[in-house]
Amino acid sequence: MMWLAGALVFWACAWAGNVALANSPWSERLGVRLAVPLLFGVTLLVLWEGLVRAFGVSPVILPPPSAVAQTFANSTDILWQDFQQTVLKGALRGYVIGALAAFCTAILIDRSVFLTRGLLPIGNFVAALPIVGIAPILVNWFGFDWQSKAAVVVVMVFFPILVNTVQGLGQSDAMSRDLMRTYAASYPQTLLKLRLPAALPFIFNGLKIATTLALIGAIVAEYFGSPTRGMGFRISTGVGSLSIDLVWAEIAVAAIVGTAFYGVVSWLEARFTFWHPSQRQ
Repeated sequence: MMWLAGALVFWACAWAGNVALANSPWSERLGVRLAVPLLFGVTLLVLWEGLVRAFGVSPVILPPPSAVAQTFANSTDILWQDFQQTVLKGALRGYVIGALAAFCTAILIDRSVFLTRGLLPIGNFVAALPIVGIAPILVNWFGFDWQSKAAVVVVMVFFPILVNTVQGLGQSDAMSRDLMRTYAASYPQTLLKLRLPAALPFIFNGLKIATTLALIGAIVAEYFGSPTRGMGFRISTGVGSLSIDLVWAEIAVAAIVGTAFYGVVSWLEARFTFWHPSQRQ
């Protein structure tokens, strides 16, 4: 029980340290804001290690983080190939295609009352369809390579971005729109100088939601057909061969990539919407 006792002591000390950092006068500094979640994450890993070793949990059920880290270090070539197949080829390409298609469709909907009333309800219906039902159909249509994974990602990210963009385009107030008409501004001028800037917080909200959906969609799609590489393929085969430590290594890669992807979009949001109250300190 030495492992458990040590883990609990570390957890108590880390908890006290986190509380002190969160309540300190420097809590809004970037270093402190990064240190709090990092320390919390390390605490969970130490507690996980202590519980697994103290109770003798089988690695087939739940491997300790140290075993996962060792497998991660010994399998970097496999993890890199899977990262390229799933993230760079499937998730990222599907994300870009889906975002561009959603933005263009939102502009068309904004120009047409018919599309606003007809397409958005259909979009909500399609967004509610289960991904495990759509993925095998798209794999049959587009094949086993990255194209089918990108198609699944497009379906998953299209409607969240579309709905947020359409809602954002309607956020400019009537007085500002009347002023643009008074100056004889055309629709493109009004769109670029008034409505798109007002819609940016909503657009970025849709983009941030889509970052996690893109990775999930690409991984799930690989369960229904994939070349002999990819994160979803490796997770599926790893569970079948009881290589649970490799499965957790793939999950760690997915978590790191998803967090980094979300962080990049949030950074871009802060650069482009610095004027918005949510970004001002």
